[in-house]
Amino acid sequence: MDSLQAKFGLSYILIIAAVLLLLNTYPLLVSEDLVFRSKETTLQASVSVMVYSLSGLDRLNEENVAEAMAVVEETGLSRILVTNSSGKVLYDSRETGGAVGEYTFYTEIVQALLGNDAFRCAFRDGAFRSHASSPVLYQNRIIGAVYAYEYDTEQGALLGGLQGNLMRLSMGVGAVVLALSGLLSMALTKKISELLTAIREVREGAYSHRTEIRGRDEIAQLGQEFNSLTDRLQTTENARRRFVSDASHELKTPLAAIRLLTDSILQTENIDPAITREFVSDIGAEAERLTRITEDLLRLTRLDSGVLDTPVVVDVLPVLEQVMRMMSLVAHEKKIDLTYVASDDCTVLATRDEIHQVIYNLTDNAIKYSSVGGAVQVSLRRERGQVVLSVEDNGAGIPETDLPRIFERFYRVDKARSREAGGTGLGLSIVSNTVEKRGGTVSAANRAEGGAVFTVCWPGVEGGTA
Repeated sequence: MDSLQAKFGLSYILIIAAVLLLLNTYPLLVSEDLVFRSKETTLQASVSVMVYSLSGLDRLNEENVAEAMAVVEETGLSRILVTNSSGKVLYDSRETGGAVGEYTFYTEIVQALLGNDAFRCAFRDGAFRSHASSPVLYQNRIIGAVYAYEYDTEQGALLGGLQGNLMRLSMGVGAVVLALSGLLSMALTKKISELLTAIREVREGAYSHRTEIRGRDEIAQLGQEFNSLTDRLQTTENARRRFVSDASHELKTPLAAIRLLTDSILQTENIDPAITREFVSDIGAEAERLTRITEDLLRLTRLDSGVLDTPVVVDVLPVLEQVMRMMSLVAHEKKIDLTYVASDDCTVLATRDEIHQVIYNLTDNAIKYSSVGGAVQVSLRRERGQVVLSVEDNGAGIPETDLPRIFERFYRVDKARSREAGGTGLGLSIVSNTVEKRGGTVSAANRAEGGAVFTVCWPGVEGGTA
């Protein structure tokens, strides 16, 4: 019973059985009740006629009862009994085997002798059996009782026919409904089976697998949502594989350089101390590069996992001034003119370290890729409820084909120049992720007069600063 189709099938069978049971019982019970009421009315009326014919007698005996009953019209009743007040039968309509002269204690007769009208009807063996009785009174004194019995097979046959018709109708309806429910159950479970098969395929790593469930019902909508989910899984998996590949390649380059330098030192006899110091210095530089890549990877992993520090209201201007003091020395070494303009009403909801990371990465990136003697300008302002940071340079700019991918991890416009500058290829990706996690946006564009501009927009807030 683990199969969903079996469960659906059993549920349909139980529901159909309950409906058919109701169909075969309720109409019959109602019909029986109607016949019972009709019998009570007609039989009591016949008994009342006979009681009326005997009501003029002061005492009952076989002769006067027979005379009174002789004038009563034929009623079609199966049997009529008339008794005196002690229950002795004075009249019996049965021609053979009559009970005249005997005492009878039918329940209905006992009730009549106690002064009550009595009626009982039952349907059994295809016939209605009706019993009715009433007392015979003379001057408010009970002098006897009239009992009537009817054995009706005609209406019993009608009720039996109704029962047979209902049974045949129920069997036909049951067969049709069972067939339809089986088809519907198969159609429903087929869709679920297709979806389950697709889930298993994706679980095994086939992220390109898609399910095709037709229709507009909830199962079809679930299939569409599943396809959307697998699209995202495939995109994420492709990004993960590309990320692992790129990360492995980035880590391999400095490791290969360290291995080459160490082998050169170990395998060269009587190596000049100056060359040794140069090789060790290069090893240290590669180790620093490995450290930067590792730190950036850890930072991106932390962003991807959604682990963020609790945001506070941060005034961006003091952070900007701190970064500008740090970067001015680097810009001075490359003979680059680093300037900035800023407003003092720029507060955002983030952390001080995040703001520092964004400004530092963008400024460092602009200085690295600017030519000697170039210029980098940073501006901070508030526009229409947003805090806007712009970092501009007058370098070579970014090829238009590379702009859509500039924030991808490990993506470089000029890989050789990027490695020479010491970049990890993760700085802009960290900026993008950090800003977006706080509800902001970041974009890159080329300036008309040459160079590139990076623009960051944070939702501005009011309040105290941290």
